[in-house]
Amino acid sequence: MGNINDINKAKLPKHLAIIMDGNGRWAKKQGLVRVVGHENGAKTVREVVEACAELGIENLTLYAFSTENWNRPKIEVRTLMKLLVKSLKKEIKTLQDNNIKLSAIGNLDHLPKEAHKELIEVIEKTKDNQAMTLTLALSYGSREELISAIKTLSLKVKNNIISVDAIDESIINKHLYTQNLPDVDLLIRTSGEHRISNFLLWQIAYAELYFTPILWPDFKKADLYDALIAYQNRERRFGKTSEQIS
Repeated sequence: MGNINDINKAKLPKHLAIIMDGNGRWAKKQGLVRVVGHENGAKTVREVVEACAELGIENLTLYAFSTENWNRPKIEVRTLMKLLVKSLKKEIKTLQDNNIKLSAIGNLDHLPKEAHKELIEVIEKTKDNQAMTLTLALSYGSREELISAIKTLSLKVKNNIISVDAIDESIINKHLYTQNLPDVDLLIRTSGEHRISNFLLWQIAYAELYFTPILWPDFKKADLYDALIAYQNRERRFGKTSEQIS
């Protein structure tokens, strides 16, 4: 099992993203209803957030609710939104104690009124925190994000605000939900699935991918350390040769 002492704090990812998968299957294995899986998954969120803050990871983005998740049974969606509100209220102290700034990306206008209100309140209360930025991807879909950016840029070209030739990677970055975040260095997905599921498709272009069979409610600090150690043992070449990197 991973140990914090085995991690080189000089080689931490600047931006860690996690697809938190497996709550429902965890509950099913225990013979419990799905909501219990989501509740236990929320406990894992706290543990992982605190571990990242302790290590000194600057940016953590969690895939909390996708645009496709709206297609789940209505009762589960309502339960998830209630859990979101409950968690935001409960974890404000954790955020403040660890100097963590909360942010959110996605089509937030689709959130229920109470969930949206609570989210904005916590974002406002933590806006001056500086140790780490915790970003929740809520009602988020990467293709929707890219379509929005393309539409905005198209209007700017049409209105002569920007020329077509001026559009480059940096311009596109500035029109994404993640405009204030660096590219993802490490993407972790739990539960044994090997998919990206419409998550940060542009931002993970050169990210290291780490897949684990562990279901999200069972994902502990030691498992996070394992992922970080694996990341630090990889050679990131960004299209270059090993000789060029060395």
